[in-house]
Amino acid sequence: MISANDLSPSELAALLAFHSEAGVEWLIEEEPLDRLAEFEAMRMRRTESRAAPQANEMAAERRQPVPETTARERAQAAPTARPPVVAIPDEQAIKEAQFVAGAARSLGELRTAMEAFSGCNLRNSARKLVFAEGSAASGVMIIGPMPYADDDRDGHPFAGRHGQMLERMLFGIGLSRDDVLLTNTVPWRPPGNRVPSAREADICRPFIERQIELAEPKQLLLLGNFTARFFFGGAEMIHQLRGEWRELTFAGTSIPALATLHPQDLIAAPINKRFAWLDLLAFKSRPEL
Repeated sequence: MISANDLSPSELAALLAFHSEAGVEWLIEEEPLDRLAEFEAMRMRRTESRAAPQANEMAAERRQPVPETTARERAQAAPTARPPVVAIPDEQAIKEAQFVAGAARSLGELRTAMEAFSGCNLRNSARKLVFAEGSAASGVMIIGPMPYADDDRDGHPFAGRHGQMLERMLFGIGLSRDDVLLTNTVPWRPPGNRVPSAREADICRPFIERQIELAEPKQLLLLGNFTARFFFGGAEMIHQLRGEWRELTFAGTSIPALATLHPQDLIAAPINKRFAWLDLLAFKSRPEL
């Protein structure tokens, strides 16, 4: 603690001015006060003042006669029961996803099949299915982890701030979102933007793999930790997985894939931009692009 004797007159004046602006009117009470006890007493008075009107209202309600109702009126007033949601085992859901995905012969057919699919619980909490958008003609497919709040609201991949950041990333290597095909590993937003569970990812795997097979991209850019782990396997973080070309095989076709940071990683920590920039340069320099 610094004594007032150790302060110069100008420092002491500045300190007093600071306390004055903060509302301090005196420094020492004549008698010690228990501020905690004062606060507790004030809290009790407020609680009692709120409880008294409620008690009076309850007493008045008890004195009022209860109106008679007929059985028909009671039935009409009862809430309508919602039909129970029938859950199916995860293994059965995975097989159904594999069947409907494999039966699709175009991206349009696949989207229709996914809109009708009810085997993933994420579908029940999400607003919309977020399906692939853009152009597959360039041979570039960019895959994120899952829809976020803006995507779920608008029904488009990489909406809002994430989309704006991704557009700046692509612009740096001469691309735009209209030049590439954008999609997500999981097509429905998990509640609260949580990471999809392992079983949810397994159920959605046939859909994203079929999107890749139908789009026939020449290169894949995987964004974020979840996406890189989903396709590359293992438990490493994105900083260990990024910047290295790997070969992925879909329906017998090998496709080179590069992982980098998600736009959210760049928004949360701008220092990550330099790592993403190096990855994007490596992605651009590959002959297929």
